[in-house]
Amino acid sequence: MAGSARSLSFRRRRVVARMATGIAHALAVGLLAGCSAAGGESAEAGPEQRAKPAEVLLPTAGMGFDYQIGGGYTPSDGVRAVSRDREDEPARGMYNVCYVNAFQTQPGALEWWQDTHPGLLLRDDEGELIIDEGWDEVLLDTSTATGRTQLAEIVGEWIDGCAESGFQAVEPDNLDSFERSEGRLTSAHNAAFARTLAARAHSDGLAIGQKNTTELLAGHASIGFDFAVTEECAQFDECGAYAEAYDDRVFAIEYEGEGEVGFEESCSAWGDRLSLVLRDLDVLPAGERGHVFRRC
Repeated sequence: MAGSARSLSFRRRRVVARMATGIAHALAVGLLAGCSAAGGESAEAGPEQRAKPAEVLLPTAGMGFDYQIGGGYTPSDGVRAVSRDREDEPARGMYNVCYVNAFQTQPGALEWWQDTHPGLLLRDDEGELIIDEGWDEVLLDTSTATGRTQLAEIVGEWIDGCAESGFQAVEPDNLDSFERSEGRLTSAHNAAFARTLAARAHSDGLAIGQKNTTELLAGHASIGFDFAVTEECAQFDECGAYAEAYDDRVFAIEYEGEGEVGFEESCSAWGDRLSLVLRDLDVLPAGERGHVFRRC
């Protein structure tokens, strides 16, 4: 998201963790259609930013997409890409994006962080935890190189698991946590951590998507992002910025009943360029009451 005033409008939804059995990465790659390989180094390659191996696959601009982080289900006709939680199974034959909460704690996971890595939780001057009140998630402390290295060991294992399960890409969420950090974090802190995660993803053969946050679009190449996953870019007039930065390789999610821009209007403006979908706020699986899925 682009501004702190939108903190509570930012529509992320969590999943109930399920054990992933996965599919072989080679099989999934062999079944994919319309994906391209990417190689070479990003703008500021260094120890954290290694060259992408040839097997990294980028999404195709405008490919049919479904946002399934609330639980996987059989994709509808025409869908060629899905995003699912890291503990869910990738969809066979699809371009699969793995959702990872990289900059904040998952709901229900705070006790584990407090028991195992209390020093990686962001605190204020009084030592109180800094919480994203909209989602009851504690921010992770990316403010020091040492902290980022320790966090990268944890989140890096999750990214490794995405690759082992058969995903082709990863979307690390809450890149914008600095906006809720009470001044403890900066965009540079989170960009530095994202750069490390991008290197990890690329070394695993995964593409990596920028999740929201137009503030970091100018430096996306130096960080190592390959595409974007955006929420409500039509509502906030941001789709054009993402489209320009990523050559239309953008998975864009709008939510039913939110904002003043209707989905038909969004499709008219961006449906011929971006992978644009309409979902319910709880991103419920198909068959559950309240499930909404439309694409342009």
